Amino acid sequence: MTDTFYTIAQTSEGYYTEKRSKFYAFAHHVSSAEEVKALQAFYKKKYYDARHVCYAYRLGPEGKEFRANDDGEPSSTAGKPILGALLSAGLTDVVIFVIRYYGGVNLGTGGLIVAYRESAQQALANAVVEEWQVEEQYTYTFAYPQMNVVMKVVKEMQPRIIAQDFQTTCSITLSIRKSLMPQLKQRLEAIAFA
Repeated sequence: MTDTFYTIAQTSEGYYTEKRSKFYAFAHHVSSAEEVKALQAFYKKKYYDARHVCYAYRLGPEGKEFRANDDGEPSSTAGKPILGALLSAGLTDVVIFVIRYYGGVNLGTGGLIVAYRESAQQALANAVVEEWQVEEQYTYTFAYPQMNVVMKVVKEMQPRIIAQDFQTTCSITLSIRKSLMPQLKQRLEAIAFA
């Protein structure tokens, strides 16, 4: 079971030019399609005079959610090459926007594919790549007298505490690396029978 994935730490940029057309690439860490839409609106507004604002993204630890957008370029000449750069880099939770300023000379489909792929790869080459852990959350409910035993398990396994409520009946919500979750659950649930 894999419980890590690779993404970028912060925004990075790339640039490519071909036959006076300019391609500005921006790679961002994102965690939702809503973030992508907000960034798309930002780039459309900021580069209102550009001919095309194309993009591609991958989301989720396994990169199963993805999209490529050609924004008026011939089909599959912009979004797919950008997505291909993400796939070959093995990154997810990333969006790359490529803004094209037309230089007056048509590049043809092959030229466009190369230009969009190269500018996206340039942005990724300038990015700081990080390994992130896939975590799961678990809420455990227990009686107040079991507090010390529960907290001993928490101290030993070091999950992140998301929420806690210590009343007559206590509950604690923990987040831990996916591969460690079965062990955490087993140790906490064994407390009830101790």
